[in-house]
Amino acid sequence: MTASSRAAAPASLAAEGEGLPTTEAGRLAERDHAAVPWGLWGSYLSERQWGTVREDYSAEGDAWRSFPHDHARSRAYRWGEDGLLGLCDEQCRLCFSLALWNGRDPILKERPFGLANPEGNHGEDLKDYFFHLANTPTHSFMRGLYRYPQRAFPYQHLLEENARRGREEPEYELIDTGVFADNRYFDVIVEYAKRTPHDILIRLRARNRGPEAAPLTLLPTLWLRNTWSWGYPDERRRAIQLDPASGDAVVVDPAPHLGEYRLVCRESGQWLFTDNETNTARLWGKANANPYQKDGFHRFVVEGEEGAINPAGAGSKAAILLRRTLAPDEEWVVDLRLTASAEGLRAAPFDATFDALFAAREQEWLDFFDQRVPGLGEEDRAILLAGAAGLLWSKKYYGWSVLRWLEGDPTSPPPPKERWLSGNAYWKRLHAHDIIAMPDGWEYPYFCQWDLMFHAVCFAQIDPETAKRQCLLLRNPHYTAPNAQTPAYEWELSDPNPPIGAWAAMRIFQIERKSFDTADLGFLRMAFRKLMLEYGWWANRNDRSGFNVFEGGFLGLDNIAVFDRRFPLADGSVIEQCDGTAWMAALSLNLLQIAVELSREEPEYADLCERFVVDFAQLSLSLNNPVQREFHNWDEEDGFYYDVIRRPDGSCELLRTRSLSGLIPLLAVQSFDVDTVSALPMLDMERSLTWFLHERNDPDWVKEHFCHWRHDRLLFTLVTEERLRRICQRLFDEEEFLSPYGLRSLSKVYGEHPYTFTEGDESQTLAYCPGDSPVAMFGGNSNWRGPIWMPMNFLLIEALQKFSHFYGDDLQVEFPTRSGRWLNLWQVSLELEQRLLSLFRRDSSGRRPWQGQDDRFLRDPHWRDLFLFHEYFHGDDGHGLGASHQTGWTALVCKMLDQVSRYAES
Repeated sequence: MTASSRAAAPASLAAEGEGLPTTEAGRLAERDHAAVPWGLWGSYLSERQWGTVREDYSAEGDAWRSFPHDHARSRAYRWGEDGLLGLCDEQCRLCFSLALWNGRDPILKERPFGLANPEGNHGEDLKDYFFHLANTPTHSFMRGLYRYPQRAFPYQHLLEENARRGREEPEYELIDTGVFADNRYFDVIVEYAKRTPHDILIRLRARNRGPEAAPLTLLPTLWLRNTWSWGYPDERRRAIQLDPASGDAVVVDPAPHLGEYRLVCRESGQWLFTDNETNTARLWGKANANPYQKDGFHRFVVEGEEGAINPAGAGSKAAILLRRTLAPDEEWVVDLRLTASAEGLRAAPFDATFDALFAAREQEWLDFFDQRVPGLGEEDRAILLAGAAGLLWSKKYYGWSVLRWLEGDPTSPPPPKERWLSGNAYWKRLHAHDIIAMPDGWEYPYFCQWDLMFHAVCFAQIDPETAKRQCLLLRNPHYTAPNAQTPAYEWELSDPNPPIGAWAAMRIFQIERKSFDTADLGFLRMAFRKLMLEYGWWANRNDRSGFNVFEGGFLGLDNIAVFDRRFPLADGSVIEQCDGTAWMAALSLNLLQIAVELSREEPEYADLCERFVVDFAQLSLSLNNPVQREFHNWDEEDGFYYDVIRRPDGSCELLRTRSLSGLIPLLAVQSFDVDTVSALPMLDMERSLTWFLHERNDPDWVKEHFCHWRHDRLLFTLVTEERLRRICQRLFDEEEFLSPYGLRSLSKVYGEHPYTFTEGDESQTLAYCPGDSPVAMFGGNSNWRGPIWMPMNFLLIEALQKFSHFYGDDLQVEFPTRSGRWLNLWQVSLELEQRLLSLFRRDSSGRRPWQGQDDRFLRDPHWRDLFLFHEYFHGDDGHGLGASHQTGWTALVCKMLDQVSRYAES
């Protein structure tokens, strides 16, 4: 949350629209300087709250079965809310969203539908189609599209067919059911435009794309998150009621940070009221404590139950019931306005300025992104706008007090004792009440630590202040553990994620400095202090063998290895990961870079530089020096880094699978110019750290493999030039890592030649699988055994650019391998960016590779220009896989568009 958006509404806002900025950049400046709370409202309403760990109160810890989709319409949430392309305030106290009914569905459509993890053949899976079309950093203009079938939504059929399919089969999607045949669907567009931070104009546009007239029921819905049922005296029940003065609007009881709000609709309809309370009679056969329940609108509209709504015209959930039969291609426009009562707009809420404001905010949205990333062609501009929209729509409210979740609420039964034995019980002081960029508002509606760092870097170019807040948020005291660990994600808060926080902080600082000529050293100092605490936690994760090799485990790469790297094998053997120590080395260099930057203005930071240089040297020795330990991750024969299996008897063996984990050593690279080294002599180990070399039996080996001078630059790297060249031969080989659409996560050679390893009684096989996950490891909904992952491609591209900055044209590689085409590493990095961007650009046939083979996306004008930014992409044909709205890290394409465009011009 921004400091500005925490401010209470002014006592009088009647004239606040006067004199406000007419550009998005101006609104951002006001928000960031705490002048006007433009961030008070936004697209913060999640797409899914059911099936989350924080809503799970079962003894088994089975979040999917304890709170399934079938409960969502009838059961009050404890920690948040969800809806369809909705919005809410920054505390998720007051929510707005759209509900729909086509006259055939068994359920009122109030939220997107998808399969729970046990129901999908590749884990949880969204089975609805909605698209994020527009958004701005202050959420002054937002647009989303929901594609609503006119036939009955095939809930049961989707469940049954996906349950029938095995892991080797493709997922069965809504479009595969035939429900959209003959274009029998409604395109429902939801738009929001802010006049002021407290005055939100809403426009709903429903168009019948089908060949015949079709009925549609709309229920624009306003409701209060249930904060009163849990027994805390400071949370009183509030209500929404029909405006007694006009009868054509509803009024919301004042909240401390909102004041009184009013929702009015231009169109006449029937206002309905119920309460956001659990229907215990339906769910568990127990008498309801309240006469009206959360599912009241569903029961009234779909089931015809007259007694399900409150005739007194009051409740904590209100909607206006609108019905119309639309002719083919007819568009139905519904206008609403959600306004703080102090705005004083009762007289003419829908005058001529209503349409004018939508037009103005839309143009300001376009102008803002043209300014942020100028010079793009029409095709790339469409990709940029869609990617940025998805990124901004990913900002969601996240609330969770782990202590209250463990102890239970005063009015609720005590949670099961087993909860105190869970891994999350250690995180008692985690208290979340923030707007956080989620990986995906439906599939992953919670923070994920390393995803969030990529999101933060994506924000840097369009909204630097949000980038900084997101980067530091999980390192605040109410998130971190007593040992300074940063939480991973709610399914297992203690999982170690790749330590990329220092990389993210430095990149945000650099991007803002380059784009806006602002060097925010205050942010960098704050980040450095928090990261130093976390660095101490990481520094204590070196393994029990004493070889200074860092324990890995999860490290974000899910099923990438032949064995599950989180656990020892049955015979006691352990896997010594090459990426664990490499990630730590990269962290040391990223912190070194921050310390060097800060020392330019504050010399006292120079003292810390020596610490990071020594740590990096020790890590380099641990990973690379065969004398240092009994095993070695580098294989000279193959020219690649591998994991090693170390047995209880001390024997070791390489696990020869070429994957992204063996490329992580490339990420530990940094160089400094001669002036910087002169100002900070401790950077030059040979001159200043003689004590370190003196204690070694192999000082020449250290100097050869640790740091290098060339053209007045000093390079720190885990990988020597000779090893870098050998790795690049594999990396840019189209029969191994190089795909037409980026770098694969696993070498393609394991397609025809799967790798099998047997250890004791355990035998596992790893094969190249460019599509969905072939195994159920880590939930089975992500696959690192072949597909293209945007974040790792981005990190590798940046590493190649750092190497290029040092070597220049002195180091050229064949790209692709065996092509006879030699490029320097900077040129290679741009070529890789072009391949990644080609996922979204039209190819020679007019198809965008991410869309797959469905002809609707090729030929249908209503589908062909829509974008989804998937979690990962098929390693051979590029079609999108995994979570379909993972526009957090996949929005890295926006940064690539900018870089490719700038260097194309030069």
